[in-house]
Amino acid sequence: MNRIKKAVAIKYNRAKDRAPKIVAKGRNAVAERIIKAARDSNVPLYSDKDLVQILETLDIDYEIPPELYRAVAEVLVFIYSLNGKLA
Repeated sequence: MNRIKKAVAIKYNRAKDRAPKIVAKGRNAVAERIIKAARDSNVPLYSDKDLVQILETLDIDYEIPPELYRAVAEVLVFIYSLNGKLA
């Protein structure tokens, strides 16, 4: 069975954004490029296939809807803790 690789990139700037935004998304080769770009830029990766499935339905530059804040907050806590920025 062929598995489809999926990736979604989000960006959030607490000083400028009301909510995180989708900045890239894709499947297979595009997903691989997103993952490679993240690794090359030392951006931590977080794996959650259910969240990716939901986020990939959103448009690029679209703010995460309030219904997904909790799930995305878990990702941000993970990222901030890796970066030592968690208060």
